[in-house]
Amino acid sequence: MPKLTAADTRAAVDQFMAALDHPCKAEIETLRRAILAVDPAIAEGVKWNAPSWRTTDYFATTHLRSKVGLGLILHLGAKARALPAGGLAIDDPTGLLKWLGKDRAQVEFSTAADLQAKLPALQALLKQWIRHV
Repeated sequence: MPKLTAADTRAAVDQFMAALDHPCKAEIETLRRAILAVDPAIAEGVKWNAPSWRTTDYFATTHLRSKVGLGLILHLGAKARALPAGGLAIDDPTGLLKWLGKDRAQVEFSTAADLQAKLPALQALLKQWIRHV
């Protein structure tokens, strides 16, 4: 994990959110709470000019410019890393993940209701994803 800075704190995300003018601001707050509830080891910060979450390294970043409401990019940090043979083993029975590469995927939420409906499946995916970070 790179050295933590003032941007790698909940206070930084609170400040970012206070200044944010985004049509999905309420949904981003819901997403924040849901991600933090997945595991006590998860912390948040502002990375890539968006709310992001980490354990030993950052693994998820809000996609604020998503063309469909709100997006969440799942990744394995800023630097490329070796992947397990066969890639990431993530069970995705509801088909939430849109793979962007071998180590990156996106989840999209079109509305607040869509976010609420997908949260349980997302939280299950995140429990798996953070094992790879």
